[in-house]
Amino acid sequence: MRRALKLARRALGRTSPNPLVGAVIVKNNQIIGEGYHHKAGLPHAEVEAIKAAGTKARGADLYVTLEPCNHYGRTPPCTEAILKAGIRRVFVGMRDPNPYVKGRGVEYLRSQGIEVETGILQNECRDLNEVYIKYITTGLPFVSLKLAATLDGKITLGSTEDKWITNEKSRRFVHHLRDIHDAILVGINTVIKDDPFLTTRLPRKKGKDPVRIILDTHLRIPLEAKVLHLNSLSPTIIVTSLAAPFEKIRALQKLGAEVLQISSENDRLSLLELLKILGKKKITSLLVEGGAQVATSFFNKGLVNKVYFFYAPKIAGKGNLSLVGALNKGIFLKNISWRRFDNDILVIGYPEKT
Repeated sequence: MRRALKLARRALGRTSPNPLVGAVIVKNNQIIGEGYHHKAGLPHAEVEAIKAAGTKARGADLYVTLEPCNHYGRTPPCTEAILKAGIRRVFVGMRDPNPYVKGRGVEYLRSQGIEVETGILQNECRDLNEVYIKYITTGLPFVSLKLAATLDGKITLGSTEDKWITNEKSRRFVHHLRDIHDAILVGINTVIKDDPFLTTRLPRKKGKDPVRIILDTHLRIPLEAKVLHLNSLSPTIIVTSLAAPFEKIRALQKLGAEVLQISSENDRLSLLELLKILGKKKITSLLVEGGAQVATSFFNKGLVNKVYFFYAPKIAGKGNLSLVGALNKGIFLKNISWRRFDNDILVIGYPEKT
């Protein structure tokens, strides 16, 4: 199962809206076939592994990180492929929370005389598919929040010549995060101040650009902003209020941007309404990179599922912007882990739901 998990991770950021799945076929204590789901619409992991094993699969054991599907989607049911191949036993990492599957795959295989055991490395399998689980059970994207700060909790360095809080290795990891998320979101203040590309730039690897989403209540985005003039396969979505000026909307649309008008209150766009729309667009994961104001809004609405906090060994001092603004209540993190990028420290955690 650990081998199957490792295989599944190879497709990180590529299978949306499908889950990450890996499969291994074993016979006489030897791996005779393995595979993973590469992309939505392509064969599932079980089918890839069975194809690799060929006729040797008869009488063998299958290890798969997620319950095999028993319904027709873009591809035929994996349960039928398992039966046809003559698999003897199936070991499943976790049940599929998808209402179209949810136990039906396991039940069908057992009804056909195949021995099935579930819950093998279940926690690791659930961690692998935290995005899929959130999306398939709620219809909302999994929200990751990325912030970078000095040791005294500031996100700007004032008059210093170095505009970057974090070092090059940390920034490279951020591009990895962009690569594995469906979409990235920032506020209009970030666009006006930094004029970012919001694309994925990775050395020695062709990264996948996320869908770019900009919160812009009053449609202040300059028409010459870089995000509006990119050679990218992913679209740019400007999210604005219902009262946004029609002329500016048309101008942005002529530049190829999608303009999404949603409700707002006290000059704050409805983030939950936005997430519901993104879910309907099959955007399963969202990386929030916006500044303190955007981060505070997501925290206060209880919409953050995971945080990536970078801390750099710098002290900015009084007068510089703080990491997070006024919160409705304190945020406690669980399941904490750490990574180090030279002298930068990355803290990863999950906000507790209270």
